[in-house]
Parts: sequence; structure tokens; C-alpha cells
Amino acid sequence: MMSLRCKRVARAVRIPNRLSPRSSGQTTGSRIGRLLSCSRAWSEEGATIVETALSASILFMVLIGICEMSLALCANNSLSNAARRGSRYAIVRGSGCLGMTDCGATNTQIQTYVRGLMLPGIVTANLQTTTTWYTVTMDTTVTPNTAVLTTCGTSPAGCDTPGNEVKVTATYNFPLAIPWVSTTSLSLSSTSEMAISQ
Repeated sequence: MMSLRCKRVARAVRIPNRLSPRSSGQTTGSRIGRLLSCSRAWSEEGATIVETALSASILFMVLIGICEMSLALCANNSLSNAARRGSRYAIVRGSGCLGMTDCGATNTQIQTYVRGLMLPGIVTANLQTTTTWYTVTMDTTVTPNTAVLTTCGTSPAGCDTPGNEVKVTATYNFPLAIPWVSTTSLSLSSTSEMAISQ
């Protein structure tokens, strides 16, 4: 948009006999110089719009990226909570379980329980759990005596007795949606291991 000062300069250069009394002492050269500076300002107006569009697109990409990574951090915290609560579910539903209808918990039961928690930042369909049971024996050949874990795999049969251990690993694929970046996902994982209490 042409400024009022530039309009007056352009009018004074085009019609020199209509100069106002205030500008009558100015030379035509100075008026032409001011007109040239005004024309340079007019030619830069379009460039400013392009520069603003480019810088705004980069700014929005960075801001949305920060928001997406914050959501991924929230999902990671929820995933850590899911693994802990899944292992707590498993340690009270071993072979010594009493007074519960779902004793002898399997990985399918644990996954169903964890998905039913509806944790914030987690799409339940993308949440998976893997449960591994371990037997615990003491190695008395070394000082001090140390516990030795022997894996029983993913089947709790014979390994879900009190004193043994269970490990629940929760995994989640977090979809990243950042503008002008190819759609990808972050693979998040969290593990919790506890001793079976009953």
C-alpha cells in the first residue's frame, strides 16, 4: 500500500508547477530521490508476504512438532503406568490366588486388564503386552548368595507360584503427525518386574 508521503512526492514530481509552498525550496533531484526510495518500498511488499509465509510454515512445523513430542511423552508415562499395573495384576493372581475369579492370570487376561484401564494418551488398540514368568533359585556357591532367574517363557504353568517373578512389557506405537514430514510412528516400550505374592 502506497504511503501518503510517497503519493505527495509522486504528485510533486509529475506536476512541478503545483508544488506546495513548503516544498518549493526543494530541488527536483531530492524529490526524484524520494520517489525512487518509495518505489523500492513498493517493490518489496510482495517479497515480505513470501518471506512471512515461508517463516510461518517453518514456525508452525516446529510448534506442532513440539506439541506432538509432548503428547508422546505423555503416552510414554501412561505406558509406564500400564506396565506397572499389569505386573501388579499378575502378582496377586498366581497359583496361590484365593478369593478371585480370575486366578492364574495369562498374558491375554493381563492385556485385557491393561487395555481396560483407558489410560490417557493411549489408543487401546495399539497397546500390546508381553508377559514372561521366571523361577527364582538361590546360588549358594557365591558370597553373598544371589538370586538366579530362569525363564519359563510366556506360559505361567508351574512358574506362577509365590516367590517367583513375573515381568510385563507394554509396547505402544505412537503415531506422529508433523506437517511436511512423512507420517511415522514412535515405538514406545516399558517394562515392570515384580515378585509373585499369591
